[in-house]
Amino acid sequence: MKENKKLEFKENISNTFLKTVSAFANYDGGTIIFGVDDNGKVIGFEHLDQHCLDIENRINDTIKPKPDYSISINNSEKTIKLDVESGIHQPYLYRAKAYKRNDTATVEVDEIELRRLILEGKHMSYEELPSEQQTLSFSVLEKELIEQRGITKCNKDILKTLSLYSDSSGYNNAAAILADVNSFPGIDLAKFGETISIIQKRVTIENQSILSAYNTALILYRDYYQQEEINGSKRRLVEMIPEAAFREAIANAIIHRVWDIHSHIRISMFDDRVEVVSPGGLPSGISKEEYIAGRISVLRNPILANVFNKLNMVEAFGTGIFRIKEAYKDSATQPIFDASDNTIVVILPVLKESLDLTDDERIVYNVLSKTMARPISDIMASSSIQFGKSKVSELLKSMEKKGVVSIEGNGRGTKYRVSVGPRIRVIPNETGGNTLVIE
Repeated sequence: MKENKKLEFKENISNTFLKTVSAFANYDGGTIIFGVDDNGKVIGFEHLDQHCLDIENRINDTIKPKPDYSISINNSEKTIKLDVESGIHQPYLYRAKAYKRNDTATVEVDEIELRRLILEGKHMSYEELPSEQQTLSFSVLEKELIEQRGITKCNKDILKTLSLYSDSSGYNNAAAILADVNSFPGIDLAKFGETISIIQKRVTIENQSILSAYNTALILYRDYYQQEEINGSKRRLVEMIPEAAFREAIANAIIHRVWDIHSHIRISMFDDRVEVVSPGGLPSGISKEEYIAGRISVLRNPILANVFNKLNMVEAFGTGIFRIKEAYKDSATQPIFDASDNTIVVILPVLKESLDLTDDERIVYNVLSKTMARPISDIMASSSIQFGKSKVSELLKSMEKKGVVSIEGNGRGTKYRVSVGPRIRVIPNETGGNTLVIE
């Protein structure tokens, strides 16, 4: 057993554990086991009942508001387990500071993250806050509503219905994001040539309606990834990348991103794929595995999501990944999803009719397609894999020769991924945004 984001060991009882209590209560909960050293070796305690009372008193006296937790004793190992639940009254402060888990470390949150916690504690989102700009126009939104909903004019009654305006506080941030002119970031789009050093087109759409940015991205997608084939007197539209998947990826990047940092959604277009990077990472309460599997959706911006739904830009909430996968159901190449604390990445490869894969190779390929890169141990852990390690290794080597799989690193650190072209890495920068490194 090793420490992780939701598990911490404490050899002794000192006030340092209270920072971790704050972190667990502020986010997804977790467990602290007392009487175990950092390497997972059980040390144990005497006088367990007294230590439990000490832990309880320290939490009750120093964490504000009081989090929900439980304490239990393992008499055989003489250890104490403290389970801290994810709270609903954030921020949970220790000595007037809030904390979060960063892998196996506990760190103080920054000012932006503290504001987010305060909003969560009030059961509010950033998009609900009153906009600093109250002189707004909505010609782009009005045009979309006329075309999609058949209204005659976008007046304040319509905006109230969409939860974009109230008589008491005026326009909110969601309204400003949709307004014709605003101060928000938008989409940064680049089309690369044969190498990443060749940029064929670069467009940055910001300080205007996010609907304009969405439509501009769609136009550029059609320029590069749709073409007409003429067969006699008939014309047929051919999509190199499914438009349904592209639309869903961009719409979901807009409605799931964080809007309180000045960082653009980045769309990188290559001959063999499109990469969409959304700032903000996963919202609290959803794991990377749940996101990739498409089993759960937590709406970070429900007002924007509702507007996009009304405009037929997204369908039922929480079906984005399923819809993207559905668009690729008959393709040999599959979309790739990845998520971290800071970003969500969706890679849409060019459609391919078939791969020269055996049935066993296709099983391994399907496992790899669910994430950007995996060590062989993770591949073996998949419920879909029924082979031994040596056979999986042989299959991967065969797939590499076919150009389907690429191998990174060596030894125990070796990782395998579906070959969809150069790899993208997203590095947080000092401004609160992200820097894309394409390898």
